[in-house]
Amino acid sequence: MKYLQRFKVAPGATVDLKQIDPSFKGGHHSHESAADEIAHYQKKLWDLQELLYAERKHSVLICLQAPDTGGKDGVINHVLGAMNPQGCRVAAFKEPTAQELAHDFLWRVHKAAPAKGEVVIFNRSHYEDVLIVRVHNLVPKDTWSRRYDLINAFEKGLLQNDTHILKFYLHISKQEQLKRFKDRLKDPSKHWKISEADYKERGFWSDYVKAYEAAISRCSTDQAPWFIIPANHKWFRNLAIARIVVEYLESLKMKFPKPTVDLAHIRKEYHATEDKS
Repeated sequence: MKYLQRFKVAPGATVDLKQIDPSFKGGHHSHESAADEIAHYQKKLWDLQELLYAERKHSVLICLQAPDTGGKDGVINHVLGAMNPQGCRVAAFKEPTAQELAHDFLWRVHKAAPAKGEVVIFNRSHYEDVLIVRVHNLVPKDTWSRRYDLINAFEKGLLQNDTHILKFYLHISKQEQLKRFKDRLKDPSKHWKISEADYKERGFWSDYVKAYEAAISRCSTDQAPWFIIPANHKWFRNLAIARIVVEYLESLKMKFPKPTVDLAHIRKEYHATEDKS
């Protein structure tokens, strides 16, 4: 089965994250056994993104959401880093600025959407406005509860302008998160990532699970599906997302555009220049 279907949340489905194994590894036993397949899909990503950039008929928006240490940066580095930076961009959504708060919650998001031929990766996204704001009561319930429909309408509008949306929830266990916190403490090169907020937010784990389940259930649509990716094993997370993006891009049936010049004339010009050299 294609991963595009295997991990997709069907529209209308009610998500229960407890029923999904975050340690799932597919048919592989280890990173070593999956290495060739990961490399294969990274090469395909490069080729397909070149087609997207050349054709300039579509754009692709990839949204990454996860608990702290879930692996958003890892996906960007190891999977989406396989694409040509000339046609890719990362947008990170942190605490809104005063200017952003003065507008509707989607204002800052729409500005970051991809142009035709471009891939944009959202490191966190507009879904923060139905996640953290819900968990910490930053806005009233009747405000954030209306946002699911606004998000669906926003994403539908992007699709109507040939922006294709793939949304990934990186599913790790609470135990795996604690292990990764420990790894950060042991590795000086990762100390810069540590914050007290990580441990504070961990105390709201159950509330975040409910918020993620609601957001994914309400906002996985035909035009902008959610994928729940088992992410306890970083290598499998990378493989699964690479495969899904490749399978989706292949479904677009992209082609290189036809040349805009007379190739026969250009060949004559080339040979004339070659003869003089």
